[in-house]
Amino acid sequence: MPSPQLGRVAAVVDRLEGELIALRRDLHAHPELAWTEERTTVTVAQRLEAAGVEIKLLPKSGLIAELGAAHGPLIALRADLDALPVEDRTKAPWRSTVDGMAHACGHDVHTAALVGAGLALAEAHLTEPLPGRVRLLFQPAEEIMPGGALEVISAGALDGVQRVFGLHCDPTVDVGHVGLRVGPLTGAADAITVRLSGHGGHTSRPHLTEDLTFALAKLITELPALLSRRLDPRAGASLVWGVVRAGSAKNVIPSGGEVAGTLRMLDAVAWADAEDLVRELVAQILAPYGVGAEVTYVRGVPPVVNEVISTGQLQRSVVDVLGPAGVVATAQSLGGEDFAWYLESIPGAMGRLGTRTPGGPTYDLHQGDLTIDERAVAIGAKVLAAAVLSALVTDS
Repeated sequence: MPSPQLGRVAAVVDRLEGELIALRRDLHAHPELAWTEERTTVTVAQRLEAAGVEIKLLPKSGLIAELGAAHGPLIALRADLDALPVEDRTKAPWRSTVDGMAHACGHDVHTAALVGAGLALAEAHLTEPLPGRVRLLFQPAEEIMPGGALEVISAGALDGVQRVFGLHCDPTVDVGHVGLRVGPLTGAADAITVRLSGHGGHTSRPHLTEDLTFALAKLITELPALLSRRLDPRAGASLVWGVVRAGSAKNVIPSGGEVAGTLRMLDAVAWADAEDLVRELVAQILAPYGVGAEVTYVRGVPPVVNEVISTGQLQRSVVDVLGPAGVVATAQSLGGEDFAWYLESIPGAMGRLGTRTPGGPTYDLHQGDLTIDERAVAIGAKVLAAAVLSALVTDS
């Protein structure tokens, strides 16, 4: 049975829904990439300060806000601010006004929902004091490895926090539903770049060169294959190349080239050993060809692992807001998410917020045509606020 406090919070969100959707549209029209989210930060800060919420600006971009009682448990909620270097292909009036940038991962929804949760909790606190404190984390730079969460944590974001909750848009789930799972929710993700160098020459005399293009082709195909045999198959490792560069003329063997991609896996133990193994295998694959290789390996993020009690609290919150049918099961994905760094320090959980219009098309994240059913904004705000209320009572 939802509490009277949740009823007050939900009523505030309902009243603010139009404003929150307008905020989401404004953010969508003005996307900013990782570490450059200045306008986004100012927009959020001004709205929260107008409601009397305390804020602290982070050194580069992003902010931390606090509200509630001086004593009792401290619960954190997190949203990410940054957009992607993707062209907006939607036709909405609020489509991106910045060439080559778009909120193609739903972070505009996350931000607007967290603002709504914060405003609703702040107003409800004036009527009936919360049994604890709430910290809102508006985090920059989720889309780059190893993620802005690490700098937010180093700025003291988790000091004194008992739990942390977050939501992420899921365009494969209908609006009005939230996907939940205890345990691993996402995968580990690292970035790999291998730059090759060697003596080039004419394609008529490959024996007088270090045939770099051939060596690059062997690396592209053999490294993923070897990893599948050297890592436990239960780790679910997947190396996919996204960049291949070599040469500029069909009759010239180039003296330089590179390949870059992402290595993802489901298992944190295998992730810990992956870098050393990749470097070893690259050297072995390229040894017969005599080319030089520079491996740049950027460790990204571990898997998001939802803690059982926190997931239960989030599930109760979804039921209180949407009813029992609002909870749907979800599978672990290979997508990376730096929310995982928060969960390395404290318990918490992330849910997948449905954004698909029932009966409508299914979109994909990180694509310029991503279209959101905007009812998800208010739903996300209510679920996040409900999770705080549930955790404050349970952890008191």
